[in-house]
Amino acid sequence: QLQASGGGKVRAGESLRLFCAASGRKIYDINVMAWYRQAPGKQRELVAVITDGKGTNYADSVKGRFTITKDNVRKSSFLQMDSLKPEDTGVYICNAQTPTAVAGMNNYYWGLGTEVTVSS
Repeated sequence: QLQASGGGKVRAGESLRLFCAASGRKIYDINVMAWYRQAPGKQRELVAVITDGKGTNYADSVKGRFTITKDNVRKSSFLQMDSLKPEDTGVYICNAQTPTAVAGMNNYYWGLGTEVTVSS
């Protein structure tokens, strides 16, 4: 399973660091970790993703402010969020992917999410 933490209530311009860790024997050999955001009244959107051998990608709205990292040994990921804005408010959901026997297809695992509220 995936466990996410680090959310909270901050003011615009402040920072938060989210943490996600995978546990259990079922999730191993993680090749992709990502963070999604579910804002009130909006669809879930991909915020940041890190892929082994391919690097990182970010939503345009967070480029230059958010940084995703991945620790393969600890099966975990951090999302460093700086210069937070009110529009960053939402539930941040961790995703981990592991390869399958079919090339290009992964297993997806989801955490419950951690809530971030940014006030102006």
